[in-house]
Amino acid sequence: MAQAHATPDPNVYFVPHQSKWPVYASVALFVAMLGLASWMNEISWGMPAFYIGLAGLAAILFKWFADVILESISGYYNKQVDVSFRMGMVWFIFSEVMFFAAFFGALFYTRQFALPWLGGEGSGMMTNVVLWENFSAGWPSTGPAEIGGAFQTIPAWGLPLINTLILLTSGVTLTIAHHALKAGHRRQVLFWLGTTIALGVTFAFVQGYEYIHAYQDLNLTLGSGIYGSTFFMLTGFHGAHVLLGTIMLIVMWLRVARGHFDAENHFAFEAAAWYWHFVDVVWLGLFLFVYVL
Repeated sequence: MAQAHATPDPNVYFVPHQSKWPVYASVALFVAMLGLASWMNEISWGMPAFYIGLAGLAAILFKWFADVILESISGYYNKQVDVSFRMGMVWFIFSEVMFFAAFFGALFYTRQFALPWLGGEGSGMMTNVVLWENFSAGWPSTGPAEIGGAFQTIPAWGLPLINTLILLTSGVTLTIAHHALKAGHRRQVLFWLGTTIALGVTFAFVQGYEYIHAYQDLNLTLGSGIYGSTFFMLTGFHGAHVLLGTIMLIVMWLRVARGHFDAENHFAFEAAAWYWHFVDVVWLGLFLFVYVL
């Protein structure tokens, strides 16, 4: 996919040239995962290998998407290609839904089944006697006190509520930017999209502060039993998605500033908007089931 054809035909489904980027990306991803596994097993070269692979993957994806953008602005994509991109984005977001569903499912199973069984209810009425005689099945659970250790939870109506308002506001500003793009008001697009990006960055900083507070002041860590592990897995992966979505929006801002997109053809912007709204919805579920209930 290094170079586009010289004469695009709108009636022909565009098929790119043979591309080297998938092979390079696979090698970089392999190096990153090998480094991560080695790092977790305390092998000295694991950490640098992980970061080298990660940096290589980022560079490859940057160039790969640059090629796709070049093909798009050169007019090689017709309606069929647009439909393919839309279907691909829909399936990608669906895979992300299933990803978070697994963690929400773990949270639900723990609270509705595992804890009552360990507490001696239902079919597991002897479990607590056999494993931990003085185990308390209340939520949030740290497990046996000598294993998980005492901790405090983060109140829902403090930083989590602030972050909820930030993300909900960002969804509104992004929608305004989208409507401005369809109306051809490019300056308004830049302003409202920039506001959305600023809100996303603010969310990440607030969550970072929340993590520091949890570790330093509340003794809430990944080792704090099942509550700590599910809390950080759900909020941590969501935070990673916020960062990814923010990067996508920054790229869209730069493309708008360079004159890309028009009222009819701006699927890349729509795809980034879809992803951001998905991130918003996931956070609402997190706020309700992790912080409030």
